[in-house]
Amino acid sequence: MLCEAAGDQRQVISRKEIEREGTPVKYPRLLLRGWAARVRQLADGRRQLLSFVLPGDLIGLCAQPRPLAVTTVIALSDVAWCIAPSPGISAQLADAYATGLALEEAYRLAQICRLGRLNAQERMGDLLLELLERLSLAGLADENGFDLPLTQEMLADALGLTPVHINRTLQQMRRAGDIDWKGGRLTIHDPATLAAKVGREPVRVSG
Repeated sequence: MLCEAAGDQRQVISRKEIEREGTPVKYPRLLLRGWAARVRQLADGRRQLLSFVLPGDLIGLCAQPRPLAVTTVIALSDVAWCIAPSPGISAQLADAYATGLALEEAYRLAQICRLGRLNAQERMGDLLLELLERLSLAGLADENGFDLPLTQEMLADALGLTPVHINRTLQQMRRAGDIDWKGGRLTIHDPATLAAKVGREPVRVSG
């Protein structure tokens, strides 16, 4: 099912829209390659990256008839996506979609808590641990490291901080031995220790 759907890939280059807020959602999309983000743009040019969309994630899976996109989704790198197969095809696929939606909600709630209650280093550590967790589930992380195609400006837009504050926070985490970020690859040296520092618990949505 998924292999057949993935055979009809659509490409979107970096910084282009995949879906625009307020427009009809024609079909759910499955991200196959690259990174995207759900974005809210303010009238004065500021923006908030609400959540990251990673390979294997769904975009626009809605239960209501004639749904409208509630956020804009933009490509943060070159991406490929396909039309997601109907969950009615099999019980296994329906279960996978349900789990994916539950995880999406859990990570969205984590983002609210991150912005509302954590300081800069806690926000950064919590987000990086979340990305490691998600990419590990997708088979895209190894040895506590993963490719990170984000700029410091993107991290600032995701964490509600200035790029200068992001840079300072990353330098502090490097000096503390928490992370290494070279050549587009980020490594968390001891995820358990960093999780204890920022008070992060792994996300669980099923027993």
